[in-house]
Amino acid sequence: MVNQRVDPSWHTSKSDSSGASNSGESSRDSSRCSTPVLDADRTDRLRDKMKRRIESGDRWFSLEFFPPRTASGAVNLISRFDRMGSGGPLFIDITWHPAGDPGSDKETSSMMIASTALNYCGLESVLHLTCCNQSRDTITGHLQKAKRLGLKNIMALRGDPIGSDWEEEEGGFNYATDLVKHIRCEFDDYFDICVAGYPTGHPEAESYADDLRHLKEKVDAGADFIITQLFFRAETFLSFVRDCRAIGITCPILPGIFPIQGYQSLRQLVKLSKLEVPEEITEVIEPIKDNDAAIRNFGIQQAVEMCRVLLDSGEVPGLHFYTLNREVATMDVLRQLGLWVEDPRRPLPWALSANPKRKVEDVRPIFWASRPKSYIYRTQDWDEFPNGRWGNSSSPAFGELNDYYLFYLKSKSPKAALLQMWGEELTSEDSVFEVFTNYIMAQPNRNGHKVMCLPWNDDPLAPETNLLKDELEKVNRRGVLTINSQPSINGKPSTDPIVGWGPPGGYVFQKAYLEFFTSSENVSALLKVLKKYEPRVNYHIVNVHGKNITNAHDMQPNAVTWGIFPGREIVQPTVVDPVSFMFWKDEAFALWIEQWAKLYEDESPSRMIIQYIHDNYFLVNLVDNDFPLDNCLWQVIDDMFEILDTPPVALQSD
Repeated sequence: MVNQRVDPSWHTSKSDSSGASNSGESSRDSSRCSTPVLDADRTDRLRDKMKRRIESGDRWFSLEFFPPRTASGAVNLISRFDRMGSGGPLFIDITWHPAGDPGSDKETSSMMIASTALNYCGLESVLHLTCCNQSRDTITGHLQKAKRLGLKNIMALRGDPIGSDWEEEEGGFNYATDLVKHIRCEFDDYFDICVAGYPTGHPEAESYADDLRHLKEKVDAGADFIITQLFFRAETFLSFVRDCRAIGITCPILPGIFPIQGYQSLRQLVKLSKLEVPEEITEVIEPIKDNDAAIRNFGIQQAVEMCRVLLDSGEVPGLHFYTLNREVATMDVLRQLGLWVEDPRRPLPWALSANPKRKVEDVRPIFWASRPKSYIYRTQDWDEFPNGRWGNSSSPAFGELNDYYLFYLKSKSPKAALLQMWGEELTSEDSVFEVFTNYIMAQPNRNGHKVMCLPWNDDPLAPETNLLKDELEKVNRRGVLTINSQPSINGKPSTDPIVGWGPPGGYVFQKAYLEFFTSSENVSALLKVLKKYEPRVNYHIVNVHGKNITNAHDMQPNAVTWGIFPGREIVQPTVVDPVSFMFWKDEAFALWIEQWAKLYEDESPSRMIIQYIHDNYFLVNLVDNDFPLDNCLWQVIDDMFEILDTPPVALQSD
């Protein structure tokens, strides 16, 4: 996740009772403020994050990706964002491809990929924008759209010509300097602007000195930092930096690092960039050009050695990697440099969005814990977000979720893999119970395929859920099909690698929570049991038609996670909210059909089994309010099973 910071001041925020307002008006009974946002990086703009890192000597890395050509490629790229985001890049950037309709709403466009990385993956994102084949008005429209989507960083480029030679665009721009000036003129200081530098000079420049002069013009026009074209020798970059400083360029200059990963990709990139590969490199790779593994190993070591020289020079605060949408080589280089850090601590217990308008958000309903992208999508139109507490939730305005096909909401696994995991053919409800159990245990099914996801959980079990694995296995085998759970926690350090979150020096607390689908027969027995556990256990039980049975207040949320930190108010980032649960209910039931039943043919036995569960099962959530005591929810389920297992008593006749 991106390291983000916020000004350590106290934020105030008003919202309607859902923490939102689609009408633009806020409820008088709004979310009371307020806790400061925990992670001090969340509200800072990119250039300020860089400045703070430089001042502290904390080195960073960033990653470049390009938009994919296909919808399935977009799904794969978003998965890669999630994986590579775990190492802590300061930002990522997305290239602009004029031939790919880059400013459109297509799932493969540069604009949508950058927006998704920002909003749904929590990554600070820089969108490339070129002058190529675009009018001034078209460019302004792209910038306005980027702003609406929450993007705040632009890499301003002239761009490569579509043909062999550059053709002037009537009413457009011919130089990146003009684009920088236009951004500053039309949008003032809203965007942080990056520009390109060329350590050996732009191939079309009259001279190296002339190219440096043009680079200074771009910086003087309003650019905040520079990322360079790739190079193969550390001294090439260091000499370039010295020359930049000598003519008064003072902004951060980031080296563009390209780990060589294959012979053909190297040739293609060198052709596009018009660079020459040093003889000492060609002498090594020519004899092994047909051995991709050998070339990749050489490329990793060459990049590591060059980066160490750069970092040791004291002139390089961060490294920018051209990934070519691959991850292995870049991650290997970063690990060897000690820059790849997967910190198990989380700013909050759920995945953050990097959209600026969500910068103070610190409370969410627990139901979307495993589907954060869906929650962000359904609340994207909110004007304000709950900060401090959820509030009295009388009218949350969740958007409908009909767009299950959207690439950032789809399962990462293709249809064939899902069928292998969940069953090419289901024979009974017990087949479904088995799928859930295999997922909990991360074990292969009868056909030898490990079940790694469910419609409600697209990733393997979280470490926290593993604490409950034995109990979860037992209840899933008997048709209590769990989709969300957390153990009770009473004052664990916030640095705990499994349940910790927030800044160090704090303590975190949780009420035990269990959410599951189960049959109406089980619900009848459960209701008998629950009476003896009131008021310790709160529950909501609802079917697809909205029949709702609860002992909780119909408008009052129940905090199920909270933390205490030095010098701050109590933070309660997850709640069980009764009104939000009814919105979640619609989504949770729909996933049976949208992601599972639709894998099978209409009217097939497998589809009818999933349809039956959808139509007849209930969705249940249970909260054990006595968090200092041992979790009683497993005993509740055991008592339910005991009733079900007890044979009915026969009537005695005289």
